[in-house]
Amino acid sequence: MIDKTWESPAAAVADIPAGATLAVGGFGLSGNPMALIEALHARGVDDLSIVSNNCGVDDWGLGILLADKRIRKMTSSYVGENKEFERQFLSGELELELTPQGTLAEKLRAGGAGIAAFYTQTGVGTQVAEGGLPRRYDGAGGIAVASPVKDVRTFEVSGGPREYVLEEAIVTDYALVHALRGDRHGNLVFNKAARNFNPLAAMAGRICIVQVEELVEPGQIDPDAVHLPGVYVHRIVEVGPDIEKRIERRTVSAAAPEGA
Repeated sequence: MIDKTWESPAAAVADIPAGATLAVGGFGLSGNPMALIEALHARGVDDLSIVSNNCGVDDWGLGILLADKRIRKMTSSYVGENKEFERQFLSGELELELTPQGTLAEKLRAGGAGIAAFYTQTGVGTQVAEGGLPRRYDGAGGIAVASPVKDVRTFEVSGGPREYVLEEAIVTDYALVHALRGDRHGNLVFNKAARNFNPLAAMAGRICIVQVEELVEPGQIDPDAVHLPGVYVHRIVEVGPDIEKRIERRTVSAAAPEGA
């Protein structure tokens, strides 16, 4: 079996060129492959087309690439926490392919499974299917690029006719992924909420690069505990358990005063 370990995040991303397409794991700030993103940022690579649930926040996650205008296009399902994202999109500096969240997840999974396209009910009767969603503005309030019309077909499902819209799968040049644990063969275990878009992004990348908090020897992960098999992983680098993990929005109440 091939030992897929690399010595550093910088080495693992060293061949990613300008203009590359990337699938990047994470949901909000949970499960962001931050060491790999920072290494890519340090290289100065630009003109990137990135597929990820969101684009981080202004100073974290994919937001650090966005702030330096390294991203040409985002394919995402949620962009609401990043003011710089809003500014670049509305000014015509950034292209956005806004995609329903479940559809985005399935487009990534399908790409990794070798499925070219699929039909889904999500988006039928909306601009997702009918076209016209702004993808790029012209900087003066007009639409420079709009989403195309998609194929809609009727299928007999659950005893009656239902309309479904055709969605094409996503395959990218590279994938950047964060996992809790991995072995040298690339078998991965994710931790709780970080098991979000990370396995799907990993599947979609022709070259999948993974940062793990803990690297173990083959056989130390119970086969029943593997969340993603090593067949999808090409490079793996250990970053340790003490990497910074930010919380996007704290929702817990303040502690009550003592004696209250």
